[in-house]
Amino acid sequence: MDIRFEEAAALKEKPQGPLGFGKIYTDYMYVAEYDKNKGGWWDQAIVPFGPIEMSPASMVLHYAQETFEGLKAYRTKDGTIQLFRPEMNARRFINSNERMSMPAVPEDMFVNAVRALVEKEAAWVPSGEGESLYIRPYMFATEEGVGVHPSAKYKFIIIASPSGAYYASGVNPVKIWVEDEYIRAAPGGTGFTKCGGNYAGSLKAQEKAEQAGYEQVLWLDGVNRKYVEEVGSMNVMFLIDGKVVTAPTDGTVLPGVTRNSIIHLLKDWGYEVEERHMPIDELMEAARDGKLQEAWGTGTAAVISPIGELCYKGEKHVINDFKTGDLTQKLYDTLTGIQWGELEDPYNWTQVVVEAE
Repeated sequence: MDIRFEEAAALKEKPQGPLGFGKIYTDYMYVAEYDKNKGGWWDQAIVPFGPIEMSPASMVLHYAQETFEGLKAYRTKDGTIQLFRPEMNARRFINSNERMSMPAVPEDMFVNAVRALVEKEAAWVPSGEGESLYIRPYMFATEEGVGVHPSAKYKFIIIASPSGAYYASGVNPVKIWVEDEYIRAAPGGTGFTKCGGNYAGSLKAQEKAEQAGYEQVLWLDGVNRKYVEEVGSMNVMFLIDGKVVTAPTDGTVLPGVTRNSIIHLLKDWGYEVEERHMPIDELMEAARDGKLQEAWGTGTAAVISPIGELCYKGEKHVINDFKTGDLTQKLYDTLTGIQWGELEDPYNWTQVVVEAE
């Protein structure tokens, strides 16, 4: 399908000064409609950014059929604009939609839509240190009805936001509260998907951690409250006695694009990476014995978030003197170097959208 274009009556002024994260939006957005009774996807368009008209009976408002993704466009020093592994986001979106009984957005349609919007909004891709164009594809049910069944109609939308570094103060360690009351996911559930309900259900534990003086939550499994899974909304990794340990993506953990990329780097550098269910007691014992050398979260928005302290049932341990570890910093520098085009990309992870002039 061709993507039609609807001209905006007026364009916004480009932002000056600090961008923040996800607070400013570009002139245009991409929209596509799905109707099961019309044969599927139709009417792809790039239209002026603005409110979405929908019925109060739209099924997403009642039964939460909704999924989303997150990726970035980067401007290199020579002016090239590129994406980082958008096909991985497309495949994960397909898997999320399948779990939520929503139709697939074909991989080529997803990637082409992202590329089309970024190309149209090239002037919005910032060039400052640590800045990028954050891209948010999402999809939701629009059929009117309050009966419980999969919707027959959906909207697929992509919006974009010029953003600064996720952490304005730089890559610094954070304090983590190990949560053993609330859970994020359980086997057979939606833990591996990017759907809004996963995040809404995590906020109570986040509030609890903040009240205790901690920035984020380390989630344990939903069955035994025993095995380490994710940190906040990020995948999590631990350098223990020279080996990197991370939870497997076997249904309750999101298969992160950044996670996958970091595992590639670690293995190429000769590190042994264990994807396994690690008990929290084993992690705390490693901290007591001085074998827990570094720990970090991984995700699209922040890339790498070092962990400087863990608290579990009142037992606290500082990791690496509350400093960003050498391996953590190397991973951050290498991955962001590839994303911003400052380092060679031996994996063909980047896709050029706009060539340098």
